[in-house]
Amino acid sequence: MTPDGDRTSVTLTSGREPDAALGAPRCSVIIPCRNEEKYIARCLDSIIANGHPKNRLEVLVVDGLSEDGTRDIVGTYTRRYPFIRLLDNTRKIIPAAMNVGLGQAKGDFIVKMDAHATYPADYIEKSVTYLLDYAADNVGGVWTIAPASNGTVARTIAHALAHSFASGNAPVKVGARGLRWTDTVAFGCYRRSVFERVGFWNEDLAGSSDLDFNRRLRAAGGRILLVPQITVNYYADGDLASFWRHNFADGVWATYVLKFRSRAFSWRHWAPLALVAAVITLTGVAVAVPAVRTFSVGIIGAYTVANLGASTHLALRHQRLGYLVIAPVVFAIRHAAHGLGALYGLLLLLVPGVHWKGRRTKSGEGKV
Repeated sequence: MTPDGDRTSVTLTSGREPDAALGAPRCSVIIPCRNEEKYIARCLDSIIANGHPKNRLEVLVVDGLSEDGTRDIVGTYTRRYPFIRLLDNTRKIIPAAMNVGLGQAKGDFIVKMDAHATYPADYIEKSVTYLLDYAADNVGGVWTIAPASNGTVARTIAHALAHSFASGNAPVKVGARGLRWTDTVAFGCYRRSVFERVGFWNEDLAGSSDLDFNRRLRAAGGRILLVPQITVNYYADGDLASFWRHNFADGVWATYVLKFRSRAFSWRHWAPLALVAAVITLTGVAVAVPAVRTFSVGIIGAYTVANLGASTHLALRHQRLGYLVIAPVVFAIRHAAHGLGALYGLLLLLVPGVHWKGRRTKSGEGKV
């Protein structure tokens, strides 16, 4: 089978690990979370509903000292289900949570899950099966991006993120037509042996830590398989303010990773930076050189046309006329916030010391 968009073939292998031949493999699910009282229960319910034998499963909820009702909710599950445990993440960031979980995990396979998502009943089974059958080191699927509420803005944000104008060629968000070897997947299911070769998550990177780990995995000869049949129901931001903050922080980490000698990015992460930098530069130069105004207006005009075209396509795809009004704003926020964040990340590279420690805030107190 030849994967979509990749010259390397995906080959079925008959080599399975001995433990899988004797029975269901031992799996450890690690869930980093912080202040997820709205989502953690439905996340855990979906994991409990998975068909994997519970005597071969452990679920480690690694909480970043939540200040809402998250810990109380998880406590009700740990009392009912002995395979669920609550661990503390004092650093409150995702890579630290993963490392805490890895230090406690007993499974032969490590399944990273997000508290902001739910999972189909065959999620664990499919992940491990494809991992074994294709001799992969990490297997994952794609997001089915769900709105945080039933409002028009929330629905528009969710659908826009699944559109190529917002997410480029990222198969995790826009989907894929078939199996493919790739650079990253949604969360991921890993062989335990991977961490002996590659090490743990980089705790310097409060953002882009998954991309960083998967890049190191590939550099060590590991292979990452994206399986479209493996899906994750992921809840997007529900309002424009949250959406702006999210994208700005993601933009910062698209460039700020260079501070830590990481290359956890691809061209699509820098495209908004190129757009924002071009508009700012040309607009600034146009003040002194009026002839340059044509180029500035041309770039803004071309972007506006592309945005309106993508918004129209989105409205037609989902048959919602309201998207013609909201989608242009959502797309503009996606690109402008990400681009400005990436520009800010570049500026921070010039300042000695570490000045951005979290995913949403500079204090490191942002949501995991």
